[in-house]
Amino acid sequence: MEDGPSAWALHPHGRPGGSTWLLVSDPRSSGRCGHLGSESTEEIGMGLTGFGVFFLFFGMILFFDKALLAIGNVLFVAGLAFVIGLERTFRFFFQKHKMKATGFFLGGVFVVLIGWPLIGMIFEIYGFFLLFRGFFPVVVGFIRRVPVLGSLLNLPGIRSFVDKVGESNNMV
Repeated sequence: MEDGPSAWALHPHGRPGGSTWLLVSDPRSSGRCGHLGSESTEEIGMGLTGFGVFFLFFGMILFFDKALLAIGNVLFVAGLAFVIGLERTFRFFFQKHKMKATGFFLGGVFVVLIGWPLIGMIFEIYGFFLLFRGFFPVVVGFIRRVPVLGSLLNLPGIRSFVDKVGESNNMV
């Protein structure tokens, strides 16, 4: 039997032109309901990561509100796990050469969760930069190609800083 996209479908029921619909099983399916594919989990992960970044940013704007920062941390890490998968997330964080960075990042998350948001965010930001410094040249190269942002990065004071960030030779 051929599996369709879903095991259930809506079919019209009753007299012609009636507005009654009936939920019935699709006879071509094996009786299984649809499952979350990799695209769905990646979309969910992007949403969770986006909300996590929003809550982290908003928590910092509101004078390091520990509840918003804690929610942002949990959403960000969960979203990352959804986007790249649990195994790859674990391998990313616990590589031998990234243990210091992981310690600072996850330690900062823990410090925020126990109620010291300012100290925790300092640890997290330091750990974040250590963890993701291999991605910065790619991000800088991409932003330089965006019309308005690229011209902002070429301003005299900003250009030297961005060039230092963009020349990182550490691979991820």
